[in-house]
Amino acid sequence: MNKTDLAYLDLTAIGFSTRGEEVLAARDDAWCARTPHGIAVLRNKHAGLLLRDRRLRQGSHAWPNMMALEGSFADFWQRSVISQEGDTHKRLRAAAQAALREEYILQMKPAFSKIAGELCDGLQSLEWFDIVDGFTEPFAGRAIALLLGEPDKNAATIAADASALGLAMGPEAKRHEERTNAACDRLSGLAKNLLDALPGEGFIARLMGTPNLDRQALIDLIVISIFGGVDTTRAQLAFAAWLFAQHPDQWTWLRAHPEAIPNALDEVIRMRPTTTWATREALVAFEFDGVKVRKGETLHILVHASGTDPLTGHDGKFDITRPTKRHFGFGGGAHHCLGHFVARTDMAAALEVWLQRWQRIEIVGEPTFLPDTGNTSPTSLQIRPEWA
Repeated sequence: MNKTDLAYLDLTAIGFSTRGEEVLAARDDAWCARTPHGIAVLRNKHAGLLLRDRRLRQGSHAWPNMMALEGSFADFWQRSVISQEGDTHKRLRAAAQAALREEYILQMKPAFSKIAGELCDGLQSLEWFDIVDGFTEPFAGRAIALLLGEPDKNAATIAADASALGLAMGPEAKRHEERTNAACDRLSGLAKNLLDALPGEGFIARLMGTPNLDRQALIDLIVISIFGGVDTTRAQLAFAAWLFAQHPDQWTWLRAHPEAIPNALDEVIRMRPTTTWATREALVAFEFDGVKVRKGETLHILVHASGTDPLTGHDGKFDITRPTKRHFGFGGGAHHCLGHFVARTDMAAALEVWLQRWQRIEIVGEPTFLPDTGNTSPTSLQIRPEWA
């Protein structure tokens, strides 16, 4: 199969959607498609294999250069665990994994539930509200503030800066460069202050207990934890509200089966992922299922296309009642998202509170979204829940 025979998807075109008909049509024709920035991987089996292929490295390290970004965010991104490989990556990843052990995060779930309940209490008197401004961003901010040991009064600033970093991962990244650099500077300053405070316990103390990590590495791990922790939770919970408003029968079913919350969240991520692709870069030239990959070429694993691949039995419709299928909203392989368990835990706590408080969710007005490529999310989503 020659690359010239493949469909062409312009990931950077205005109005392009990674969930669009042209993407699904390309998936029908082949396991991949051409793009302005390499190859788009569209099939589930191929995505799983390539995310674990040792001939590839994490490709996101090249994103700042691809978008011509300069300044503190670009520098931070190049230093971060996301952009590292080999022993350096293993050391940084091991430190984060040790600090975010599942048993430690599970201890926080009651506090996550309490935050969700308090936010709902503050919204109940309103006829309608914006789920992003009113709940998902403040919830994500307070959840990460709890993890950091920061007071609630700082949560809004932390959440806003983390959300600003997310703008650097979309097709309009250059336009937001000044804002993302300023946010990166503030979050780095916060990380320095947290380290200087010499905490006795908690996430920061657990990180500081890791041997062989210099101060800059610790700062960067804190910043990337804040970025990932806020941006994912904020966006995916908002997408959950959007999807359940479109599928009230699914919401009713989940209220009767709250044990299915983990599966429901996976279906939300599969159908409306905030990270629309995971990226890899070829370390060597090789051929994969009939397609030649050049050394240095980028491969984008499209999360929606691969997660809803008909060959997995998925029909492309939102359905939380069926068994979970594999998706790559948290990446995979050596670069599988470090904070995935934190995100799953705090989102599950929030969704459980929603199910207890809301009998149904109705959209008010017309929502707005970031472009459905790169990192996306609702920017405004007004809802009118029916309170239980």
